[in-house]
Amino acid sequence: MIIRPRRLRRTGTIRDMVRETHLSTRDFIAPLFVKHGKNIQDPIRSMPGQFQFSPDTLVAEAEELWDWGVPSLILFGLPDGKDSTGSRSWAEDGIVQVAIREIKDRLPDMVVMTDVCLCEYTDHGHCGVLLDGVVDNDTTLELLARQAVSHCDAGADFVGPSDMMDGRIGHIRHALDDAGHKDRGILSYAVKYASAFYGPFRDAADSAPQFGDRTGYQMDPANALEALKEAELDMEEGADMIMVKPALPYLDIINRVREISLLPLAAYNVSGEYAMVKAAAEKGWLDGERAMMEMLVAIKRAGADLILTYFAKEAALKLRNQPQG
Repeated sequence: MIIRPRRLRRTGTIRDMVRETHLSTRDFIAPLFVKHGKNIQDPIRSMPGQFQFSPDTLVAEAEELWDWGVPSLILFGLPDGKDSTGSRSWAEDGIVQVAIREIKDRLPDMVVMTDVCLCEYTDHGHCGVLLDGVVDNDTTLELLARQAVSHCDAGADFVGPSDMMDGRIGHIRHALDDAGHKDRGILSYAVKYASAFYGPFRDAADSAPQFGDRTGYQMDPANALEALKEAELDMEEGADMIMVKPALPYLDIINRVREISLLPLAAYNVSGEYAMVKAAAEKGWLDGERAMMEMLVAIKRAGADLILTYFAKEAALKLRNQPQG
């Protein structure tokens, strides 16, 4: 007798019925870049279809995402000034703080997350304070906590520490609690690799380091057990959700972290992954829409509950047209 699994693939309706992994617009968190000014929507050269927004155009983008069923976004700020400590990152009139208030004024139910890191705000481009040319972990913790508190003061629902300093989750959790933000959550970039796939983001956020690299604090791509250690430490320190970044080259890591964690697990479909698909599709080398959906399904299948993706709006449109796809 021949066993025929193809019987379950014969029609689109049958395939929908037995599909194991399902994408929803509720799975997506849209990363957005915001800068000072008005009526600004500057295209990002290395990320076709993505923009640097001023707060007013950012709100319009957030409303469109909300209308398409995407319930959450994460903000990255381009400040109006930089210094050695990144002091504009915790200013009350900082660009992220302004954007949070404007979004929450128009869309109070939208889940607003923020990136917490110093790299976009320091004149040297590193993720923490420098001491003798090296990022000083413990000095940086206090500044990250100030940034996180200022974001929650402005109305953020979750802060997302992406700096990879040791002990940052516990430090930020204590600071938020002391500031009266016991109900605000932490999405930890628990497992963040030193990756070549961040290149377009650094163009978009103007956050490339002015010297050296970030291998001293971001993870070695060759390590897997270390990822489990990092995830466990952040869970112990009080993270509400944890993340693996990047997503596609680390599907195995997403799966392994999923096995040890009961927390919601996010994965970041990063700028380089997005840009590769866009570039290949532009040259006609692949079907960009199919590649997009296949990537997102693969990330979800690996174990991610939530996906930070620049494809959020585009994929939401696809899912609306084909709800079971």
